[in-house]
Amino acid sequence: MTHPGQLLKREKLYAGKEMGQNFLSSPGTAQMIVDRIGISGDATVLEIGPGLGALTIPLARKAARVTAVELDRRMIPLLKEELEQEEISNVTVINQNIMKTDFKEIAGGKKLVVMGNLPYNISSQILFRLVKERENIEKAFLMFQKELATRIIASPGGRDYSRLSAVVQYAANVGFVADIKPTAFFPKPEVHSTVLRFDFLESADMSPSMEELLFGVIKSAFSKRRKSLKNSMVGGDLGLEKPIVIEALKNASIVPERRAETLSVEEFKALAMAVWKIRRET
Repeated sequence: MTHPGQLLKREKLYAGKEMGQNFLSSPGTAQMIVDRIGISGDATVLEIGPGLGALTIPLARKAARVTAVELDRRMIPLLKEELEQEEISNVTVINQNIMKTDFKEIAGGKKLVVMGNLPYNISSQILFRLVKERENIEKAFLMFQKELATRIIASPGGRDYSRLSAVVQYAANVGFVADIKPTAFFPKPEVHSTVLRFDFLESADMSPSMEELLFGVIKSAFSKRRKSLKNSMVGGDLGLEKPIVIEALKNASIVPERRAETLSVEEFKALAMAVWKIRRET
C-alpha cells in the first residue's frame, strides 16, 4: 500500500478533522489485525470507513467479498486506485453514510462480518446502529479510541460502566483483539487505539418491542447517573411517573436507591420486564 501521507500530498488533500480521519499507515499492523480476527474464505465483509485501503487490501485477500462504505468522496478514487494496483477485484466501494446504509441489502441473505477503523467522533453512534442491525451481522471487529473501548467492556460498579456498556453487553459477547499505537496512523492521533471483537447474540427471550423498551430503560437510568434510579428514571423519553418507577424497581427486586452504574445487564432486563408488565396492566 502507498503511505496515506504520500497519496494525500500528491492530490493536495488532507485528513478531515471533522470526520475524525486518522488513516492506518502501517501495512504490518493492518495485516496483524486481519490475521488475528481470522476472516474465513467465504465471508461477506462490510468495512466501515475504508479510507485509503490499509485494511481493505488484506481483508479482500482473505474474504469472498468486501463492501467498503466510505463517506468522504475525495478518498474513493484513491482507494480504487490502490485496489487496482494490488489487482483486487472483489471489493465494492460505496460512497455513503454508514448510518443510512442498508445492511440487509449488502448481506444478500448471509450474515455479515463488519470491520472498521471507526471515526472517533461517531464511534458510539455506529456501535448503537450495529446493535440494532445485528440480525444481519454475525460478528464485528472495530477499532476505537482506547478510552472508549475501556467503557465498552467495563463491568458494573465503576465509573466507566455506561449506557453504551450495558446495551452492547446485552447484544454481544465482547473480546479484546489488539492495542494499536498512535505511530501506526497518519496523521498521528494523540490517543492509543484498541480493536475489539463483537460476537452478536440473538434476543431469544425478548421481542423487538420489549428490546426497544429495554434500551429506553437503560437510557433513562443513565440520563442522570448521579441520581438514584427512583429519581433518574422519572420523566424523560419513557415518561414514567415516580410511583410506576418505584413499583417496577420493587417488582424487579432492585433497591430504588441504587444507581444505574451498579446494575448488571440481567438486572436491566428484569427492570424492563417489570415496566412492560405494569404498562400492560394499566
